Amino acid sequence: MSRALIVIDVQESFRAHPLWPTISDPKIADRVGRLVRLARRAGDLVVWVLHCEPGSGDVFDPALGHVRIMEELTREEDEPLLHKTSHNAFTTTNLQQLLTGRGIGELTVCGIRTEQCVETTTRLAGDLGYRVTFVTDATATNPVPHRDAPAGRSVADLLADPLTLSADEVIRRTEYALAGRFATVTTVDRLEAAAGDRA
Repeated sequence: MSRALIVIDVQESFRAHPLWPTISDPKIADRVGRLVRLARRAGDLVVWVLHCEPGSGDVFDPALGHVRIMEELTREEDEPLLHKTSHNAFTTTNLQQLLTGRGIGELTVCGIRTEQCVETTTRLAGDLGYRVTFVTDATATNPVPHRDAPAGRSVADLLADPLTLSADEVIRRTEYALAGRFATVTTVDRLEAAAGDRA
């Protein structure tokens, strides 16, 4: 086993978040599920990572019950489950130790949010020497407000602001930032096709 699939923050917290109606792919769990099945068939390690903010009182506070894998997905007993409190999946977990102990040098990453936790994990993994595949259509994100936008605006105000960056634009910029620098950018269909070619 030299490869691992890292599933980042595909958790119910996001469905409970006010921005969920603006998510780029409400069925993100379906695409992630396809990657999980592909990894298991190949004998790759599947690592589940959840974001938590204990004591925050929001949807990422474990006490509220939302910090759990999305209901459409099932974790097998031998698949590691890590809880992080940083944007990337390495800094506040034992992910690197876990991967090193299993001799893993290649990572496939997916999850929520594209430009935040998934991209940040990808960048750090690339700097740590991992060969990384970023599965862009197995990530999802929300529109991003302009840096000068006032905090606490409604979803309607966010979407009406011409300075708001759309989710599609966020994903496109992430692809440009990562490709050829930190990762190979691909899709679920391409990975499934390649696995079929190898079979």
